[in-house]
Amino acid sequence: MTQKVLTVSQLNEYIKMLLDGQPLLSGVYVKGEISNFTNHRTGHWYFTLKDEGSLIRAVMFRGSNVKIPFLPENGMKVIVRGRVSAFVRDGQYQIYVDEMQPDGIGGLYLAYQQLKDKLEGEGLFDAARKKALPRIPETVGVITSPTGAAVRDIINITGRRFPSAKILLYPAIVQGDLAPSQLISGIRYFNETKSADVIIIGRGGGSEEDLWGFNDEALAREVAASEIPVISAVGHETDFTICDFAADRRAATPSAAAELAVPDSAELKSSILGAEAYLSIQLKKKLDGCRESLLRIKNSRVMSDRSVLLNERKMTLLHLSQLLDRAESAKLTEKKHEFAKAAEKLGALNPLAVLSRGYGAVENEDGRLVLGARDLKKNMNIKIRFADGEAKATVSEVYTNE
Repeated sequence: MTQKVLTVSQLNEYIKMLLDGQPLLSGVYVKGEISNFTNHRTGHWYFTLKDEGSLIRAVMFRGSNVKIPFLPENGMKVIVRGRVSAFVRDGQYQIYVDEMQPDGIGGLYLAYQQLKDKLEGEGLFDAARKKALPRIPETVGVITSPTGAAVRDIINITGRRFPSAKILLYPAIVQGDLAPSQLISGIRYFNETKSADVIIIGRGGGSEEDLWGFNDEALAREVAASEIPVISAVGHETDFTICDFAADRRAATPSAAAELAVPDSAELKSSILGAEAYLSIQLKKKLDGCRESLLRIKNSRVMSDRSVLLNERKMTLLHLSQLLDRAESAKLTEKKHEFAKAAEKLGALNPLAVLSRGYGAVENEDGRLVLGARDLKKNMNIKIRFADGEAKATVSEVYTNE
């Protein structure tokens, strides 16, 4: 009997057919730890599931993983559901994952924590970028369900605390897949129309799934970018959403948000009356001080005897005149000293000063200065200038050093 020989491809195809034909392997649940996780540029996830004794390769295509609210990480324990099949080319079997959930921690909580860490790392929650709430807003913009208890609480608290404030409601779905887009539209509406001085966004209490729309990344970024201050009031006091961290202020409840948004008119009135009383006291003190000053001026000697003021002015003029004289005298002395020094320098250069020491200056018949014996000739008429006069002479002989 001849044994049939298979090619490698045929063998792998046969094994794939066997695996695909097992009902148990078409929708099996497997739990394990993720390792070698790769988020491919195509959007597909490739990873390995392992436990203490073994491992299996796994892949989750983009069409399935887009529904997962968190991003897997190495070391994370998960439970997956998928089908086991063989990859013919490599001769390896793997699990093609359709669903995934964390093992031991809620998937929603994990997604919440990952998004919170991401936005916090970007500085989106920094206190320095948060805007101050207006002290006395004219209009409060509210983004919430028009039929929920939250809007009634906000209207009641605002009406009681500050009746003159106007409330402008932007109705929105506050849970479900459509909630984030409608909440974002509300933020954009108030910013584009500039129709509110402060915005309250929120809803009443509910389960983690009910509040999940307020953990949307796009909503958090829209809240943080709002030019109008935003108060987030989602759920009860113990509930915290990403929207709460991104907002300028977080209120424990919608009622608390209304108390933050508007002042208490009674307290405001009391504060105004207190300020009025303080200003009246200060004004009275100022007026009393002015009266006392006027009275002192009125009773002063200057007001009763004008000669006192005139004498004071005369003394001032006399003092100023003396100062001017001293300054003028000092300036004149300085200039005289400078002139004497200049004259001394000039005198040192004066040829007459040399003559006064016993020398004479010889001039020819043309009146030009004779500088040496070579400029003289026999029988030349010359004039000799002395410090105290001059003399005329005739050269009888000329001798030079040569």
